This record gives sequence, C-alpha cells and structure tokens, in this order.
Amino acid sequence: MEVGFIGLGLMGRPMALNLIRAGHRVHVWSRRRESMQPLLDAGAGDCASAAGVASRAEIVISIVADAPDVEEVALGPQGVADGARRGLVFVDMSTIAPGAAQAIAARLAERGIAMLDAPVSGGEVGAVGATLTIMVGGDAAAFERVKPLFDAMGRTVSLIGAVGAGQVAKACNQILTGVGVAAVAEAMNFAHKSGVDAAKVREALLGGFAYSRILENHGQRMLERNFKPGFKAWMHQKDMRIVMEEAHRLGLALPSAAATAQMFNAMVGSGLGDDDSVAMLKLLEHMSGGESGREGE
Repeated sequence: MEVGFIGLGLMGRPMALNLIRAGHRVHVWSRRRESMQPLLDAGAGDCASAAGVASRAEIVISIVADAPDVEEVALGPQGVADGARRGLVFVDMSTIAPGAAQAIAARLAERGIAMLDAPVSGGEVGAVGATLTIMVGGDAAAFERVKPLFDAMGRTVSLIGAVGAGQVAKACNQILTGVGVAAVAEAMNFAHKSGVDAAKVREALLGGFAYSRILENHGQRMLERNFKPGFKAWMHQKDMRIVMEEAHRLGLALPSAAATAQMFNAMVGSGLGDDDSVAMLKLLEHMSGGESGREGE
C-alpha cells in the first residue's frame, strides 16, 4: 500500500520501519527533520508537510502526543485534510480522549475522509518487535482496509466498536497498567524496606495468583534499576489525566486510578517525567526516606 506516517518518535519510528519491512511504500513527515532520517535511509518518501504525505497515500497514520497535535495534523493548515486523495483513511494511533477522537472524525467525515482511532499498548519494545496490541474504533470496512498495516505493526488487533471505542479500550488499559506499575513498585519497596531480597519475593510471586506481565517485565526492570524510557512517565500521566477527565464526565468513581494519577503527577513534579513509568519505584523510595546508597538516583 501507499502509506503516510506522521509522528516519528519513540513509538512511531519503529512502527513505520516495520511497515517498510512488510513491503509497503511509506511516506513521512515530521516537525523535526532529524526524526525522519532513519526512515529516509530505509527508503521512505520525503514529504514537506502532512498535506504532502496525504497527497501520496491511500492511508495516513499518525501517532503524536495529544489531541491538539492530532487536530493540527489532521485539520490544520497543510494538514492531512488539505492534501487527501479520494477515499483516504486517516488512522490516529495516538492516545487521546474518546470525545476528541469523535470530534476530529466528524470534521474529517465532512471532507470525505474516514477515520479510525487505533491506540496501542506494548511500549517501545512492542513497537520495535511488531508485537503491539492495537485497539481500534471506527467503520468495519475501513478497518478491513487498514488491517494488513495493523498486522505488520502488532500481534493483537481488535475492532472494539465505533469511533472513540479504541480510545475507551486504551483508557481501560492505562488504568490496569498504571495501577499495576504502582502496585509492583509498592511491593518491591515494601520487600526491600523489610530487609528481604526483593528478587526472591518477585520470583515467588510469579508462581502464584499475583502473577502479571507487569510483575514479570516491569518488576525485573525495577530490580535492575533500569529506568530508561520505553514509556515515559509524563506520557502515562497524560493518559491518566484522560482517564480521570472521562470519569468526571461520566460521574464514575475510579479510586485506584485516581490515586495512581496522583503518583504520576508527583513523578513529573519530582523531575522523573522523562524516566520510564517504572521509576515509580524511585518516587516511593524517596517518599519513604530514600534507599541506602541509592538516594541520588
């Protein structure tokens, strides 16, 4: 397929590379020229704007920071809508509020462009390995057109419902992963502060009902003190903000999510925003008086 790709950061760059490896012709644009270079070196087409990307593509994918960025890419001056060819499908793989996705989709529909919201889970590791979980909202026919691209980037691809449903599923995902990271960090800190080998505690827990992928993967990273970002804490903070805004809109009580959102706020406020979300452990250590030999981390 002729594919446009906009948003070549930590996630977008390897996702676009996987599309090239799958044999698709990919055309790229980024605000930062240096972000484009690895894709250009791999054979991607060089475009000067989002409209230029759309003029060459039958499907345009974006993965950017938040709803205003998606709106700018899709509908701003020299945006996708300005360059779209007949029948183009716009696929936004960012994490934004469901209502924002629906509003952007409605404006694109007025200009004859179908939109899918398709946020992802799996972090940088999943993006590199093409093992992402992709949660999609939108028209079934548009989904079937795009599915070969989803299959080149992810392992689990699900059409959840109408536009916005993908973002609802992603919000649920972020509740579970956010609360899970906080719980594992609390458990690891508790074990260490109790004078017990946290690695042995984790090994024991992996064999029981406490097992989770977060305990397995993120727990190991906490033990290794590996806080290199695969998913930055400020991004999880943003996602939990979306969760809590939706909870207020719907009149829902989400007490565990609310407490976790505050922890991510504290991480960003403490200068840990560019660390991986597993650096929640460092925040808890500092709140508990620091850890001998590790206070400066």
